[in-house]
Amino acid sequence: MAYYPQLVKQYPKQLRLFNYGSTDIGKPLTLAVLSKDGVFDPALLKKQNKRVILINNGIHPGEPEGIDASMMLVRDLLSKNQLPKDVVICFIAVYNIDGSLNRGVSRISQNGPRGYGFRGNYRNLDLNRDFIKGDSRNALTFMQILNTWQPEVFLDNHTSDGADYQYVMTLIETQKDKQHPLLADYTSKTLSPELYKRMAASGYEMIPYVESEKATPDSGIVAFLETPRFSTGYTVQHNIISYVTETHMLKPYDKRVWSTYYFMQHLIDICQRDAPKIGNLKRQTDAQVQQQNTFALNWALDEEKYDMIPFKGYEAGYKPSEISGLNRLYYDRNKPYTKNIKYYNTYKATAFADKPLAYVIPQAWGKVIDLFKLNKVAMHRLKHDTTLSLQMYYITDYKTSPRPYEGHYLHSGVKLNPVDTKVKFYEGDYVVYTNQPINRYIVETLEPQGVDSFFAWNFFDSYLGQKEHYSDYVFEDIAAAYLKQHPELQKQLEAEKTKNPQLAKSASAQLEYVYRNSEYFEKTYLRYPVGRLLTDVKLDFQ
Repeated sequence: MAYYPQLVKQYPKQLRLFNYGSTDIGKPLTLAVLSKDGVFDPALLKKQNKRVILINNGIHPGEPEGIDASMMLVRDLLSKNQLPKDVVICFIAVYNIDGSLNRGVSRISQNGPRGYGFRGNYRNLDLNRDFIKGDSRNALTFMQILNTWQPEVFLDNHTSDGADYQYVMTLIETQKDKQHPLLADYTSKTLSPELYKRMAASGYEMIPYVESEKATPDSGIVAFLETPRFSTGYTVQHNIISYVTETHMLKPYDKRVWSTYYFMQHLIDICQRDAPKIGNLKRQTDAQVQQQNTFALNWALDEEKYDMIPFKGYEAGYKPSEISGLNRLYYDRNKPYTKNIKYYNTYKATAFADKPLAYVIPQAWGKVIDLFKLNKVAMHRLKHDTTLSLQMYYITDYKTSPRPYEGHYLHSGVKLNPVDTKVKFYEGDYVVYTNQPINRYIVETLEPQGVDSFFAWNFFDSYLGQKEHYSDYVFEDIAAAYLKQHPELQKQLEAEKTKNPQLAKSASAQLEYVYRNSEYFEKTYLRYPVGRLLTDVKLDFQ
């Protein structure tokens, strides 16, 4: 942070620093912006039809290649007068400031650098799991930056772990089946192949990020699925072309920095070359998502489909451990190989949702409202108390992780019962129409069955608990009278007892059955509080 102000003094017209919000350690996020024409107004840049690239660094402070490579690249672009004409470049200098200040040597499996920070931030959060739930102030500030500058392209610089192989750089690109088809066609056929070609010419041949379902990569690698909790999963919800560089942890640090440097340079150059095309694709994608009706919410790997790709690895073997005496894995760098391996890069959507005309969100859910505001979701507020006929979900089943993950007990396997009903909403409650380019973010966060929905992250857990009950000895008489007044329920109870012997043997279970099927049972128990408005009705807004 001492370095960038020095560059600003040398190049005040083309480099500007912006401090945004705060982080959990109380310091703002600094955005270094390069603009050849000296225009730093995001709205004006859009009018001038400029492309914007946003590059994030140091989300994991033990992976600092991007921090150093960005400082070098900014310096060189300015000193060599090589700023692109049609592309403005925004660098988040250091994202996880909290973790960067917490110096240590805990990343023991990595080959340098000599000093680095800690993965967790001041709240001990992994910030690359925080882009939907927004627990950290870092994430909230990132949302502000992203939605202010509205980039067409996003890059997050990282370091990998895992297997050993010959490549310095591996790459995660938005999984093609999860990306919008217009963008997937361009990235898979034009942008990504060009990046691979140029990196090889620079002496840093790339391979897709090495993630294997088995012990070693020669058994095949699997395309990384960046769900919305990750930076690039979140940016894809905003229809942004997104990449993650993953340099290999065991390669010398200088090579890791230079490979990151060259990747950024090539990405900038290609975006300059294709600036009109990228802009048109973004506009077309926004328009199509605005009209899109069905959205995928969960994904699973298709293990029947794969490509064969050349892979340069090292032979793996096993030898006795000096610690345990048992077999341990090792890679023999004296035995390099090149062989074709399977690359599994096809995912199938396993859950879908049709968007409603609008969602209705009670104002009580302030965090949801705040996150929607940060993400520029257009919302309207009811002018007065209003009873609406709409669809409400009842949660019929779900699984919850037994241990916390990033401060939450994640829900999954959500089963829903949609019920058409009337619900009273109040003055000031929010109506969110799904006719927006940001529809994907809206639907994927509000549909509870989504892998990274707000429900999955425990935003609505208070509705999973029952609030009212009864005293048995009092309700016995009330229930008896109720069954006389409602003979159809008496028949229903008798039929259920016939089907379920355990129910027939339990007086308390039968009393509970009457209660749950009576008008006395609370209508809000397990009812997801966000309504789905399916028909167009005239509403009065503030």
